[in-house]
Amino acid sequence: MKTELLDHVESKSLKKDSPHFEVGDIVDVHCRIVEGNKVRTQIFTGTVISHKGRGINEMFTVRRIVGDEGVERIFPINCPNVIDIKPVRSGKARRAKLYFLRKRTGKSVRLAQRHSEHTVAK
Repeated sequence: MKTELLDHVESKSLKKDSPHFEVGDIVDVHCRIVEGNKVRTQIFTGTVISHKGRGINEMFTVRRIVGDEGVERIFPINCPNVIDIKPVRSGKARRAKLYFLRKRTGKSVRLAQRHSEHTVAK
């Protein structure tokens, strides 16, 4: 009973148009950044290494390499500052959390590309 009430209240704050992406995919996350009285959009591109939570508490972690240094950001999916999430490339992951990528550098960070189900094998 309690979770039904919470789900009903939270449903008003959920985004309706969140795209489908999975752990291992490369995504572009468009964020609203407020600097003083100016507002701009920043794009953070990286690999999704974690996806957790449900409902209003649903979050995902994106990792990318900037100048030989790994940068990770955690984004709530239903946050108003997350304007858009665009999947760029689908990666083949056999685990739910890709924390092992933190120890890797260079080409070993890249995951194999997942082939879509719509292609026909010859």
